[in-house]
Amino acid sequence: MKKKQATNSIKNRRASFDYELGDSLLVGIVLNGRETKALRMGHGNLRGAYVTVKDGELWLLNATITSTQNIKLTESEQTRTRKLLAKKREIDQLIEAKEQGRTIVPMEILTKGRYIKVRIAVGKGKKRWDKRQTLKKRDQERDILRSPL
Repeated sequence: MKKKQATNSIKNRRASFDYELGDSLLVGIVLNGRETKALRMGHGNLRGAYVTVKDGELWLLNATITSTQNIKLTESEQTRTRKLLAKKREIDQLIEAKEQGRTIVPMEILTKGRYIKVRIAVGKGKKRWDKRQTLKKRDQERDILRSPL
């Protein structure tokens, strides 16, 4: 009989505000046992994290996995660089996007089921006025929903 595990996802809420995002891609991540357990408990943060390409491989930088009372992680283990697992064809597409001046942004870490996956997307950084437009549009939509019919 299979156990049902809670679906935890650690989201990078700032990414959609800072970047115009394109198609997303689901890739694997290389972790050790303590990191896996901490992520399943929801102790992670993607704020400020990004993906880079080195020697034809994807690497996740600045992603933080925090320790808990039961799970001890050293300071260097919490923010270490982690390898992402993707197919060669997908990596080639991401390298091509990087050459065009776009950024690879981690969107969320999914811990459903047996494997832990990272959803990444290629994005173009927004300018300050783009961010103001986003805020203005969000406020207008909120006002429309609030107003009585």
